[in-house]
Amino acid sequence: MQTTKYREARLPSYTIYPTVSEFSGSVGAEAYEEWLRNLPAADPVSLYFHVPFCRSMCWYCGFPTTVTRRDAPILNYLSALRDEIRLVSERAPHGLAVSDVHFGGGTPTLIGPAEFLALMEFVRGRFALTKTATVAVEIDARTFTAEMAEALGAAGVNRASLGVQSFDPIVQKAINRIQSEAQTAAAVEMLRRNGVSQINFDIIFGLPHQTVQSCVETVRAAVAMRPNRLAVFGYAHIPSLIKNQRLIKEAFLPGSAARAEQDAAVAVTLIAAGYREIGLDHFALPEDGLALAQKTGRLRRNSLGYSADTCQTLIGFGASAIGRVGEGYVQNEVTRDSYQQHVAAGRLATSKGYRLTDDDRVRAAIIERLMCNLEADVPAICATHGCDPSLLLDSAKGLAMLAKDGIVQIEMGRIRVPPEHRFVIRAVSAAFDAFLDRVVP
Repeated sequence: MQTTKYREARLPSYTIYPTVSEFSGSVGAEAYEEWLRNLPAADPVSLYFHVPFCRSMCWYCGFPTTVTRRDAPILNYLSALRDEIRLVSERAPHGLAVSDVHFGGGTPTLIGPAEFLALMEFVRGRFALTKTATVAVEIDARTFTAEMAEALGAAGVNRASLGVQSFDPIVQKAINRIQSEAQTAAAVEMLRRNGVSQINFDIIFGLPHQTVQSCVETVRAAVAMRPNRLAVFGYAHIPSLIKNQRLIKEAFLPGSAARAEQDAAVAVTLIAAGYREIGLDHFALPEDGLALAQKTGRLRRNSLGYSADTCQTLIGFGASAIGRVGEGYVQNEVTRDSYQQHVAAGRLATSKGYRLTDDDRVRAAIIERLMCNLEADVPAICATHGCDPSLLLDSAKGLAMLAKDGIVQIEMGRIRVPPEHRFVIRAVSAAFDAFLDRVVP
């Protein structure tokens, strides 16, 4: 199939542009401190808190996390997190408004109920959360408790994201994540009972032993719980970089054709159940904020994926957390020990970053529109940024080949990807990536 070479290419996910691989130590704590001080006091911001702890390791996982059975490391980390919140808030404009908060991990709900309430109180003391602020938390249903559900509701959490991945017990055993439908349903019920009404599910295809049938059965079981959104990701097997993935037997992984069938079957099942396709890999009920943002042209792409959050600034807290401010991107120290040492010494934990150029900004805008809308009006975007669209279009690597292969339609500088080719949108976006030498390997 002509599109296979694009679909299977190793390309960035383009949650941000430029990607983290372009970050360097030339942008560090000093630059970040200056950027924080220059934040527009009247503009709301988003906050992200990374909690890098789990009770067990899922073998497919590529996120930085630490497996611990003890609470002491988590409590020590929370102390460092509060120190960083204080350091950042002292450098940012006083009373900075916050319209979006996200706790990611790891498993943020390993923070005890009392500790989570205290942390949220501390955050509210340092920042001004708006009355309509979205407060979201990622949850592992296997360790979730009724007490934690009550604490989330009391803390003002209104959105929760649960990792489902697959309900097939054979697949679960192969990835070291045993999680029954009953556990997931119980977690959803506890959340809704405590006012956390917006529910997200994560689903993965391309896992060991997975079939089209098992993917469809997982989706049908998930849909029965009626989550507001679902993210559907293809498993990326990179054992050379992610050590825990070496525990997965490659012989049991589906091939590229089977992966494509699984992806298509999941999409068909979700659409039939009333969900709208959002960009590359998300689905949402028509009344959900993500679907409404797509309908009104407000859909955004950030380091967490697709979002209805329109804030220009994202402040990241915790080890490895990424932040975005007007001038560029920053990332904290990746290792927990190094991160905690920096903030304990009263220093911002920034280890590297990237200062945006005018060229970066226009390319980022084009890539974001492609990833969100499957189309981009390059001349209109260039007019906003004061640059010549012909220069970008003429230098777009592989764009002519994509058009020749029928992947994209180009008319008067407007690029459109038909919905049936949405799964290769990253290859189209890569044509505008100035840091890539080629579109496909």
